[in-house]
Amino acid sequence: MGMLIDGRWESDDVSSTAKDGSWRRAPSSFRNWLQTSDADDSQFPAAPSRYHLYAAWNCPWAHRALLVRNAKGLTPHIAVSFAKPARSEQGWIFASDGEFRDRLFGVHALHELYTRADPGFTGRVTVPVLWDTETDKIVSNESADIVRMFNDAFARWTPGAVDLYPESHRREIEQWNERIHRTVNNGVYRAGFATSQAAYDEAVSALFETLELIERTLQQSRYLCGDDITEADWRLFPTLARFDVAYHSAFKCNLKRITDFPALWKYARQLYHWPGVKDTVRFDVYRAGYHSKSEKRNPHGIVPIGPQIAWNAA
Repeated sequence: MGMLIDGRWESDDVSSTAKDGSWRRAPSSFRNWLQTSDADDSQFPAAPSRYHLYAAWNCPWAHRALLVRNAKGLTPHIAVSFAKPARSEQGWIFASDGEFRDRLFGVHALHELYTRADPGFTGRVTVPVLWDTETDKIVSNESADIVRMFNDAFARWTPGAVDLYPESHRREIEQWNERIHRTVNNGVYRAGFATSQAAYDEAVSALFETLELIERTLQQSRYLCGDDITEADWRLFPTLARFDVAYHSAFKCNLKRITDFPALWKYARQLYHWPGVKDTVRFDVYRAGYHSKSEKRNPHGIVPIGPQIAWNAA
């Protein structure tokens, strides 16, 4: 995967696997926050057309930012640049023109953006990235923070948009977020990148225990927190969209498919049919990306033809 070390790109892979064979996700490095006030000392005040989002179609963490940008009506106010849907020795890269170009600076690799913000940066280079065009700095590369900022920082420009983090559901949302992140969003990677049977068994067991819990919950309610859609639903959806076409086979999460959970499958299609959501989903990219050539997971790079999932079913 490579990383930046003191501002220099090192393409050699740095293992994220612990001695027990379990996989660890590196923490995000930029954790600034958008300010909703107009105070003179606000480094990153919320303002339309000031901030730019960097994303990639195949990244589920970037996907959640795209979903909330859409749900909150922010598409006219926050532009997006998409990296190519496959990483290279330079990490996430851009084309010179077309869909996958950097619309701000025309850089070739995302790590150039990181060193533009911090010339001596050391760490992983990930999407999503929320960039401030006025200070020439990265606000955040933590998807959970970007989702939360998108929900409330631009409220004055998006009147009537649904509140995805309402006071009445905050405790419940945080409980779902913690469990889903640990056992589902991250759980599929812990299963797919495990290098010991014990680590794989632990990850897969926790994953399907949570999916069963979600199934029981959705048998009683429309969304995770009752009748109100919240950020917890949109944080879950990227994993659901990728599950049957990618994680089930490529990451060996094959005890069941999402289509085998009646309530969960109905719920997933409900989210998929929300206005604008289909435009954030690229099943062809997921299938090809997660089955790309890998010495450990897929040495021949053969992309399976199926399964074909009826997401457009009512």
